[in-house]
Amino acid sequence: MTTYRVTGLTGPAATPTVSVAPVVLPAPQRGEDLHVRVSAPVTGTRLPIVLFSHGFGSNLDGYAPLVDHWASHGFVVIQATHLDSRRLDVIAGDDPRRPHLWRRRVQDMQRILDDLDVLEASVPGLAGRVDHSRIVAAGHSFGGQTAGILVGLRVTDPETGIAQDMSDHRVMAAVQLATAGRGGDELTPFALENAPWLRGQDFAHVTAPCLVVAGDEDELPLSTRGPSWTTDPYTLGPGDKSLLTVHGGQHSLGGISGYEVAETTDENPDRVALVQQVTLAYLRHVTGTDHADWESAKAALAGRSHPLGRLESRWVAWITTKPWEAQWSTSGA
Repeated sequence: MTTYRVTGLTGPAATPTVSVAPVVLPAPQRGEDLHVRVSAPVTGTRLPIVLFSHGFGSNLDGYAPLVDHWASHGFVVIQATHLDSRRLDVIAGDDPRRPHLWRRRVQDMQRILDDLDVLEASVPGLAGRVDHSRIVAAGHSFGGQTAGILVGLRVTDPETGIAQDMSDHRVMAAVQLATAGRGGDELTPFALENAPWLRGQDFAHVTAPCLVVAGDEDELPLSTRGPSWTTDPYTLGPGDKSLLTVHGGQHSLGGISGYEVAETTDENPDRVALVQQVTLAYLRHVTGTDHADWESAKAALAGRSHPLGRLESRWVAWITTKPWEAQWSTSGA
């Protein structure tokens, strides 16, 4: 079998990691204590943070193909088990928290941000080595929406009809993997019944840098649009955005949700390697760690020639015509 990789992406050498779980944060108002996993390299200083939100039903033990890769290449990765996890009973029956699962997820992430010192101290040898000023939110599927909300995505509460700003200034950028697009008439009856928080999503306020990853065969039961629906966070959001389209990728993008997990219908190590390489390059770029691999990725995946995928970017820059005048200009590559 032919093996494809994105050539030219060097990055740092992988280093050993340490992972501690569960770190339990008491949360009486939540109804369940918040369980957290912290993964980090055993060496290095000023380590940036990836705040990762799992997909619907998953937990803090998921997404090892991404978490292991990011941690072994210089990032502290923090994962929570949200209330929609299959490990809990909230998604079954008439639990009053069910309509608010989308909001509870964001509150989980903000609680983690509030307790970074506690989490840092829970990992032997990590204290004093973490850079709290460089935090990127990331998430898959439902978790992609959670990450988006932290950088400005506004979700209309299905009960109140209000779209509240729940962004957090501590988060500098986002990585959104196979996540939801706009609502409205494109939602299916299944989505309206089971995920009413998708009815109104406003991407206009997501001005932070974001990398969106979408599979071009990701046929979700939530929208009538087909795979293009998951590109909406890129096409509808202003500001600096990049889109990685994974050729042949379904919802698990080749298997990012775990090693040999049952829900991976498109298992493909090359697709997983592509997502690993490009997301790491982006994380290093957006946190200011290194820009070389990101530029190499954009060059290697430009156009439609690479068998694994395509990477495109657009950005907003100031054009100054006179000292007292300026206007926005959107560019792309």
